[in-house]
Amino acid sequence: MNKPIRRVSIFCLVLVLALMIRVNWVQGVQADSLANHPKNLRTKFDRYAYPRGNIIVAGGQPVTKSEFVNGYRYKYKRAWVDGPMWAPVTGWSSQAYDTSQLEKLEDGILSGSDSRLFFRNTLDMLTGKEKQGGDVVTTLNAKAQKAGFEGLGNKKGAVVALDPRTGAILALVSTPSYDPGSFAGTGGTDADAWKALQADPNKPMLNRALRETYPPGSTFKLVTAAAAFESGKFQNVTDVTDTPAKYLLPGTTTELKNASANEPCANATLQDAMDLSCNTVFGKIGAEVGGEKLRAQAEKFGFNNDQVDIPIRAAESTFPTGSKPDGTAMDAIGQHDTRATPLQMAMVASAIANDGRLMQPYMVDEERAANLTTISKHTERQMSQAVTPATAQKLQQLMESVVANGTGTKAQIKGLKVGGKTGTAQHGVDNKGLPFAWFMSYAKADDGRSVAVAVVVEDGSSERDEISGGGLAAPIAKAVMQAALER
Repeated sequence: MNKPIRRVSIFCLVLVLALMIRVNWVQGVQADSLANHPKNLRTKFDRYAYPRGNIIVAGGQPVTKSEFVNGYRYKYKRAWVDGPMWAPVTGWSSQAYDTSQLEKLEDGILSGSDSRLFFRNTLDMLTGKEKQGGDVVTTLNAKAQKAGFEGLGNKKGAVVALDPRTGAILALVSTPSYDPGSFAGTGGTDADAWKALQADPNKPMLNRALRETYPPGSTFKLVTAAAAFESGKFQNVTDVTDTPAKYLLPGTTTELKNASANEPCANATLQDAMDLSCNTVFGKIGAEVGGEKLRAQAEKFGFNNDQVDIPIRAAESTFPTGSKPDGTAMDAIGQHDTRATPLQMAMVASAIANDGRLMQPYMVDEERAANLTTISKHTERQMSQAVTPATAQKLQQLMESVVANGTGTKAQIKGLKVGGKTGTAQHGVDNKGLPFAWFMSYAKADDGRSVAVAVVVEDGSSERDEISGGGLAAPIAKAVMQAALER
């Protein structure tokens, strides 16, 4: 072989080797990044080329479905059953606007692209069967969800219900809501619906149950009472508190007032103070227990944890550090810098009802293939021992007394043991905003079944004097508890 031909041959061989290296690099190393690139429309087209799996609630009821549209680029479009009611759970799946919440986090199963479905997809390809996504089975109770959604009605607010024994989420409601089916496609009406939702000042796409934090108001007094018992400051619910008729915030001349000047909060017992929701009693207890012990107790209930995943990540509920004594007194009654999601306050009620054991909240019970083969099954896990069983039982006594004798009487349910705590949380500059109405509670049946609920209602009335946790939020919690434990 002469020299020129040899050179050409070597050059061609180098080109072939370079091509082989490039092909292997693209197909091996870059495959995932190219497949998931936002400008790779083929992946999006493929996702809607076959039926998407369903999101299913407890009892086997699907709340999503796939509609055959036979479009130029898409054959199927996502649709929902009672979309506004279930949107805080499912999120959306849109041909134009991607996915969110469970639709996003469980997209691999729902779209059928999860590697755990490889064998099933390969078998379907060999047999000629149409590819289909798998299903996600949730823990949601349809009756409890409906009770919370209808209870809130046209009010802004949220409801969360948990099974204290397992951490299973039974209801997750946020209002106002939206219909995810209104922008599931790519048409002009879909774009109009999306733009309108983005511009709506009421923020219907905000998941208030998980992603909004509020001052918890007097519901936080249970955490303060827990810290008082755990620290040994008090032993029993009947212990008398050393509370003056007028309590000045430490280091100030500012008087901490109760809801009414006529409330007999001076030297009240813990039980009477909880029944009446005395700010003076629990503000003073908080200042005396101290910010560090209050914070440590709050964190055992889940505060200051920015990784509470259900699997949707909840916003962090916060109890502050470094407050001055007067600030700590206000923190202790759920004001000042204390903030909580509705999920967080449901977790507090759940731990109290479960003798102090706080279970990891979860919403997905099972992932399965289209042929109903189980891909994964949830395993229950304890998050913490929030309080000792002895302290939990004292807190139960306090909560049950609130419902029997105090501000939570509208939550009473015949045949069930019910405990609760009301809250009316001030907010806004100089507390001029309309208060938030809270109610957190639990109900227990004789057969051992139980449910824990937190309800918050924003700006529930145009008149400040008509807003109260016992009046607005407690009836909603009652309806949810009844529905959750209904046989």
